[in-house]
Amino acid sequence: MTPPPPPPPPTQGDGARTTPARRPTIKDIARRAGVSESAVSFALNGRPGVSAGTRDRVHRVAEELGWQPNSAARALSGERSGSVGLVLARPAHTLGVESFFLQLVSGVQEVLAARKVALLFQVVEDIDAECAVYRRWWAENRVDGLLVVDPRTDDPRPELLGELGLPTVVIGAPALGADAPHVSTVWADDSAAMASVLAHLHGLGHRRIVHVAGLPGLAHTERRIRSLRTEAERLGLTDTDVRSVTTDYSDAEGAEATRRILDEPEPPTAIVFDNDVMAVAGASVAAERGIQVPRQLSLVAWDDSALCRLTHPSLTALVRDTSGFGRLAAQELLDRLDGGPVRSLQAELPHLEPRESTGPPGERRS
Repeated sequence: MTPPPPPPPPTQGDGARTTPARRPTIKDIARRAGVSESAVSFALNGRPGVSAGTRDRVHRVAEELGWQPNSAARALSGERSGSVGLVLARPAHTLGVESFFLQLVSGVQEVLAARKVALLFQVVEDIDAECAVYRRWWAENRVDGLLVVDPRTDDPRPELLGELGLPTVVIGAPALGADAPHVSTVWADDSAAMASVLAHLHGLGHRRIVHVAGLPGLAHTERRIRSLRTEAERLGLTDTDVRSVTTDYSDAEGAEATRRILDEPEPPTAIVFDNDVMAVAGASVAAERGIQVPRQLSLVAWDDSALCRLTHPSLTALVRDTSGFGRLAAQELLDRLDGGPVRSLQAELPHLEPRESTGPPGERRS
């Protein structure tokens, strides 16, 4: 006689208390399939000792009950977790207003979902906390590989990840070379992109230009600052004429930096912002002060978005396929998990889209 199935989870009725549904166990599968718990374990783990018929019946019952292997059990058996990790060490308040990471993650998720690989995401306060998360995930077998963002100029993460042996793709860094021979990278040429921005503004006649940069210490921030200085020197402009100030990427700091810059005795005729929200915030400050864009002040956003296109006047911006950047990184990580080689992949160079916010410099109203 077939053993009775396990009772269904309690449901909420009128006036009844709600009891959380219980996850099905190996014992539940054994009861419904009419076999021992050891036979279920053998069947689900692909071990010999059960007939083909029993194995098929156990798998069918497990699927009917919605059983999934426990992550701790997978760790003990050495199986893959079916997840990859992404940790972001940035101020949490800056994430909700910046479109870059939303677009990046959408591209990553598009590739991972097609392979039924989950993305485990966590925000932490600093790089030490990020490294602690990596160690914990490794110890718990929580992830099979990692996507690492915001490479630093002095970065402890590649060495740590090499010690842990986790397949890793760093997003935003050129090849790491001998320092991290186990880590793949995907990157865009920030230096060439900055050179195109400065060439555009210089060609319009601007000679006093300020770059409102992102977080100091990030590798791409430093590359953009260095490129700005190199191109300015090549064009015969001094550090006083063309310079950078750093922020946390937020609209609040973007606005505050713009106010300080415009209060200078000789304010710039053009400002380049490292993301879209800071550029929009800067445009708002200019409007508050009655400064006409672009006749009295030109503005450029590093990353294009709907904000840049819908703001009046529309903002000149660097356009790139950020979702495609995420897809490239995710596919490279999956290739690594499948045994592929370490590589350094360069994404398409961002191109400048001139719009209404840039023009020849004019007279500044006091």
